[in-house]
Amino acid sequence: MKERISKLLTKKVLLKSDEKIKRVEIPPSQTLVYGVLTATVTLVLLTVLEIAHMSFLGKFNGEIFATITLVVGTLLGTFFGQKA
Repeated sequence: MKERISKLLTKKVLLKSDEKIKRVEIPPSQTLVYGVLTATVTLVLLTVLEIAHMSFLGKFNGEIFATITLVVGTLLGTFFGQKA
């Protein structure tokens, strides 16, 4: 899973030197990869918690949903920010 996240977050840059154009890949830091991995695991666990809450108590929990929204926003911001 780490390799897949690292591949998704790798920047690809074109460098021009003299008459040659090179394609260079800049890998993300390990801290960023572990942060995205942790956020993904957190998103899955929060989704399971929300499903369990709705199935056992029969009510929608807004606080859990707000936290899921926060984690999704963080993940999207990370991917768009890293690719920019």
